Amino acid sequence: MKDQIIAALKRVYDPELPLNIYDMGLIYNVEASEDGKVAIRMTLTTPNCPVAGSLPGSVERAARAVAGVTDVQVELTFDPPWTTERLSEGAQLAMGLDGIVPIARVRK
Repeated sequence: MKDQIIAALKRVYDPELPLNIYDMGLIYNVEASEDGKVAIRMTLTTPNCPVAGSLPGSVERAARAVAGVTDVQVELTFDPPWTTERLSEGAQLAMGLDGIVPIARVRK
């Protein structure tokens, strides 16, 4: 069930970036019990994030949509704070943070 929940969370996108919240590293932990109870620990990019009031609800709805889920608890935390180091490799590439500098930008 945990893999299905993660797949559902990968369909929740940050409204300001073309990235899903899982690959952004906003999901710190997903636990699912055999009786369908789910606990999700997540963060936001900043405490003042404009979607602070709505994104946890979107996470809860995505998890509840998974077959077999009976209850969902979403905990919002800022410890540890989110950093770009939490981005998946694909998200880093999408944001241009992969450390690869195109040859045309290299100066001699």
